[in-house]
Amino acid sequence: MEDNGLRYDEMVENALRGVVAQALNHVLKHGLQGDHHFYITFNTDFPGVAIPVRLKERYPEEITIVLQHQFWDLFVGEEHFEVTLSFDKKGERLIVPFAAVSAFADPSVKFGLQFQVEEIEATDGDALRLAVEDAVADASMEDEAENDSSPNPEGGAEVITLDSFRKNQG
Repeated sequence: MEDNGLRYDEMVENALRGVVAQALNHVLKHGLQGDHHFYITFNTDFPGVAIPVRLKERYPEEITIVLQHQFWDLFVGEEHFEVTLSFDKKGERLIVPFAAVSAFADPSVKFGLQFQVEEIEATDGDALRLAVEDAVADASMEDEAENDSSPNPEGGAEVITLDSFRKNQG
């Protein structure tokens, strides 16, 4: 029998994911100030996540990205965020639904959140994935049209595992 009662656990998770969105919106408007930087861990196999194939192959289940010095074109929507990071000196666009985020941390102020990532039924995920794939295809076509607009930074994005971050907190 299905419980139709109030799901406070889901309400709290959604509210805390809103904290992630608000933090990213703050960065969008004001930049990262002081020593603030974010570790964002997300499930790479979650419906709607769009990352380069080579990253998906290297991190088939989960990846942690760092937003600190080298990120571009941050976009924060109601249901997802997008950011361009440098991997091996090549700018790569990532699209991440907030529902795929499993952890968020700002070590500069010893703040962190962990989330339960719910599985989405295939039909919902397929629709979301198709919408994201269309958006990625459109963005790729725009990038090709503006060849020299892609970032070409000196360094690369730092990708770490969540376990290594936890060990540093001990």
